[in-house]
Amino acid sequence: MAVSYKKLFHMMIERDMSNAQLMEQAGFSANIITRMKRGSYISLESVESICRAMCCGVDDILSLYPMNMKR
Repeated sequence: MAVSYKKLFHMMIERDMSNAQLMEQAGFSANIITRMKRGSYISLESVESICRAMCCGVDDILSLYPMNMKR
């Protein structure tokens, strides 16, 4: 499966939230933002901290796709 964080980035735009603000509120490094932008996996702990910071559920910030399907 492939992962897409487009939902999170759209939510951040809607809330006028910068990467730096998300990193501060969720308590993680810039490396996590880079991994998400590349569509790489991040730890469940990081996903949970993002959900807490954004007051949302997992399905609000990421999508899973079969590897052969376009994102």
